[in-house]
Amino acid sequence: MTIERGKRKLAGLFAEFLESEMSSGVVLFLATVVAITLANSPLADAYGRLWHAEFLGHTLQHWINDGLMAVFFLLIGLEIERELYVGELTDHKKALLPIVAAAGGMAVPAVIHFLLNHGTAAAKGAGIPTATDIAFAIGILSFLKKRIPSTLKVFLVALAIIDDLGAIVVIALFYAAGLSIPHLVAALVVFALLLALNRFGLSRLSIFLPVGLLMWYLMLQSGVHATIAGVLLAFAVPFRSGDGASPSYRLQHFLHKPVGFVIMPLFALANTGLRLPERWLEAVATANSLGIMMGLLIGKPLGIWLFSYLAVRWKLSALPAGVRWRHVVGAGMLGGIGFTMSIFITTLAFQDEPLLVGSKLSILVASVLAGGTGYLVLRSGTRARVR
Repeated sequence: MTIERGKRKLAGLFAEFLESEMSSGVVLFLATVVAITLANSPLADAYGRLWHAEFLGHTLQHWINDGLMAVFFLLIGLEIERELYVGELTDHKKALLPIVAAAGGMAVPAVIHFLLNHGTAAAKGAGIPTATDIAFAIGILSFLKKRIPSTLKVFLVALAIIDDLGAIVVIALFYAAGLSIPHLVAALVVFALLLALNRFGLSRLSIFLPVGLLMWYLMLQSGVHATIAGVLLAFAVPFRSGDGASPSYRLQHFLHKPVGFVIMPLFALANTGLRLPERWLEAVATANSLGIMMGLLIGKPLGIWLFSYLAVRWKLSALPAGVRWRHVVGAGMLGGIGFTMSIFITTLAFQDEPLLVGSKLSILVASVLAGGTGYLVLRSGTRARVR
């Protein structure tokens, strides 16, 4: 009975996760509209000063990007942990397809951007078009409701989660600044301590969270982006049976709403307030902007479809039940909605204002086009199947 009850709760948690991502996607979109509107209004200067106001030695924008976003990554890490223990990633054959698809969806866009910007200051932006925004992607799927197989939603969620994990690795490897070995070693020692506490059966979040906060501070001082501490903490928090008494379950359940309805909108308000230049078309016509847009609009669906096709062709995996290749193409296009993670990587890659503005603008344009095209492809495939 306990196992069955645990399975029901886990199923309910996954359903809640989808529901939260759908509704938070709408809030995230509204926050972006508000940010862009205010940044191009008479209140633009005051709006900019708000996010650059200093608090305890750092700007408010910095606290959001390095502090609150660590909580976002903590939630992503908890979801990855859940998938590894009881989700789609427990079955190696089933897990291989979204893993391979995510790898293709990261590699091809990065190569496209690199080829267009090799040898320039914009080359650091190769990681920008590799990301997928799960909130918007699942939000668009929700408009199709029962017109698509439920297995496609699971495939896209698993793909986006693995994509986020890949983005975390990219951030750790390529966007570290002023590396401090003593602080990094100290952070890893604290992480080892957390793993030991887990191993010895300790389950109190009142201990794990303060120690995790110490690890975040040390990671912040190390030069490796502090958000990595959120992922490490997620894997240190005990999962146990995964039922309602599990520390991982309770923490994940608690974080859904604050992340979806507070942290992500704050991130959008602080980072998407673009003051559109007079010649904004020129800003999206640079090699960097074209690399980002081509990476998201062409590289993402091509990489996801091609790598998935090869995995199935070579009999390494199989398509989920009810999923057709048209669905994979549509899901690949939804994967081109970079938004949150792409903008986040942009803030790490560039300090130059024209590069920042051009990159963010191209991300917004590409994400809108990718979402609309993906929706139309999946909807047209549904009509054809009904006929």
